[in-house]
Amino acid sequence: MSGGKFHVHGPHDHALEHGPHGDGGERAHKSDGAFVQWVAIFTAILATVGAIVSYQGGHAQNEALYFKNEAVLKKADASNQWAYFQAKGTKQNLAELAEGLTNDADKKAKYAEEVKRYKKEKDDIKKAAEGFEKLSVEADEKSRRSLYPHDKLAQSMTFIQIAISLAAICVLTRRRWMLGLAGVAAAGGLVYWGWAFVPPALPGVTH
Repeated sequence: MSGGKFHVHGPHDHALEHGPHGDGGERAHKSDGAFVQWVAIFTAILATVGAIVSYQGGHAQNEALYFKNEAVLKKADASNQWAYFQAKGTKQNLAELAEGLTNDADKKAKYAEEVKRYKKEKDDIKKAAEGFEKLSVEADEKSRRSLYPHDKLAQSMTFIQIAISLAAICVLTRRRWMLGLAGVAAAGGLVYWGWAFVPPALPGVTH
């Protein structure tokens, strides 16, 4: 009990303040605070890395979509050129037929000149169509190559999120061994992050 200027300590209070472990509570508090601080720094680093990985994953996906769209457009251009090629072929056949049916020398010369012109135009159109097809194939390959890192980056982000969750649980429960699990998950995320930029060994995909 207490009265006036005096205060009577119980045995438990006295042991805490003056016993061999009297400052144990304070030391434990400081140690716990330092531990929480380190976990907070660890989590902040993971969040920063996660933001970078997330950006790279989104960029890879957008780039892949861009190149895929380019491949489709070039394929459409090639199809248009082949249709134009067929139309010129039909006109050439008609000019050849007219040349064979007429006996007029002037008309024969005229149709022969048209046949010659259509052949040249067909060659130019064919080259253009083949050029568009080549561009379409190249754009499609770029799309596949750009999309390759996206899967690995998504896996990396998953491990980083698991690590952040484990670190949060570690702080709430004060179970320090969970920080080790968070470290393992973070290491897995870093491995997948690096793996995303290793040249893929996929058929038809080259760097």
